[in-house]
Amino acid sequence: MAVSLLAREVSDLCLGKPALRSLSISATVGDALSALKRVGENYVSVWNCDHHRHLSVADMIDARSDECRCVGKVCMVDIICFLCKDENLSNPGTALQAPVSILFTRAPGLVRHLEPNASLMETIDLILEGAQNLVIPLEMGIRNSRKKLLQKTLSNSTLHDNRQYCWLTQGDIIRYLLNSIGLFCPTPINPINSLNIIDSHNILAVHYDDPASLALPFIARSLEMQTSVAIVDTEGKLIGEISPFTLNSCDEDGAAAIATLSAGELMAYIDCGGPPEDLIQLVKERLQERNLEQALELMEEDSGISSGASFSSSYSSSSDEEFRVGRSGRSAGYSARVVRRSEAIVCYPWSSLVAVMIQALAHRVSYVWVVQVDGTLAGIVTFSGMMKVFRERLRTVA
Repeated sequence: MAVSLLAREVSDLCLGKPALRSLSISATVGDALSALKRVGENYVSVWNCDHHRHLSVADMIDARSDECRCVGKVCMVDIICFLCKDENLSNPGTALQAPVSILFTRAPGLVRHLEPNASLMETIDLILEGAQNLVIPLEMGIRNSRKKLLQKTLSNSTLHDNRQYCWLTQGDIIRYLLNSIGLFCPTPINPINSLNIIDSHNILAVHYDDPASLALPFIARSLEMQTSVAIVDTEGKLIGEISPFTLNSCDEDGAAAIATLSAGELMAYIDCGGPPEDLIQLVKERLQERNLEQALELMEEDSGISSGASFSSSYSSSSDEEFRVGRSGRSAGYSARVVRRSEAIVCYPWSSLVAVMIQALAHRVSYVWVVQVDGTLAGIVTFSGMMKVFRERLRTVA
């Protein structure tokens, strides 16, 4: 039964998913920033569709689907990390004119296109091989009125060669597996320390008092790995985290915060409710000390460098976001957006696999930190590690 489950077509996981918003590969970093603010989404996909510039609507309708390819995706964290570089922080206006391709790696295999009839097993294999972004066509049913629909949706940047696409995430797959978890018993009720999925070697962590700039390469790496950066004390106990998910809800002035604050201060800066006034003032003072006048202007402008409303007021909640209540009992809200707090999601080595799956899905994260009873960080469990367990389970019963 489990084998037949993973033979199901991947289109079953795409029902109701929104079409991707997109940018051309010829766009700039500033264009990406404006698009993120305008559409109010976590990510914008980047497509190599320049051949469309010189085609009529009729020609675009007849174009082959393999001529237009998604080559990457961009989020606010990518822009913040880019602006954190010394040369860009001193002149952010010039930095925003750089091509958008500078924000993401174009390494082969990170972005993969899949047809709707691909099996779930094929999809899991691609993720375990290193694919980070899976792009699936949506069934549109527009044969009789496709020209009218094409003209209508061109301005919305969701249509590519007569098709709309969506992201398929690791969370989508784990949620699908959880719905049929009984087919994999007894594996899901086993403790995670017996399944060899606690990764204690690839932990991205910094100390509370370290400069936040030291965490910058870890933030970029955690975004790619779909994990987070742990904040630990001198005894190795987990205090919190710098999550790309949370940082993604900040404005571009988050770059100034990373450049001037400690890791612990940054954790508070990006936490729910927005940055405290004392930290905002501290960032401004340190920018002045370093003569980073343009970065200071970036913080003081209500609408940012790019055109459009400010990110804080224009951002709306999406399917990947939710209010979350931490130990203190206060809900996590930041302006018009919905964000997660910097409090880390944790489990123990003896927690069951199914319990950790439910915990991660409930908090909309793709990982859970593993700690000992005294709070010492022991490792991390990721969705890809969980998928490996289910894939191995199928090999043993096949």
